[in-house]
Amino acid sequence: MARFILAAFLFALSVTAITPNNAGAKNVGSGNGSQFITGGCVNDADCQSGCCADASNVGVCSAEAAQFQNGKNGCNFVDPNAAATIAAAKQQVKKQGF
Repeated sequence: MARFILAAFLFALSVTAITPNNAGAKNVGSGNGSQFITGGCVNDADCQSGCCADASNVGVCSAEAAQFQNGKNGCNFVDPNAAATIAAAKQQVKKQGF
């Protein structure tokens, strides 16, 4: 029974992974602190909060107090694939039209 409960808990953690809110695509890689919490980021300079949290190798602006919640691994994330992330965000902006 304990194994089942542990397995269910670990599964629940795996499905609560954070993904960036696409509405903030225009601010990804801006470096001017314009990105809102839950928006994508490539480093702390993108975020109004000053915290780009690592969410399984994806940057998500986060409140410092929430940097370890929902599977995030803390502030100070620097995207090793920043150029590709920014390019994908620009494509999202074109798709959205804003």
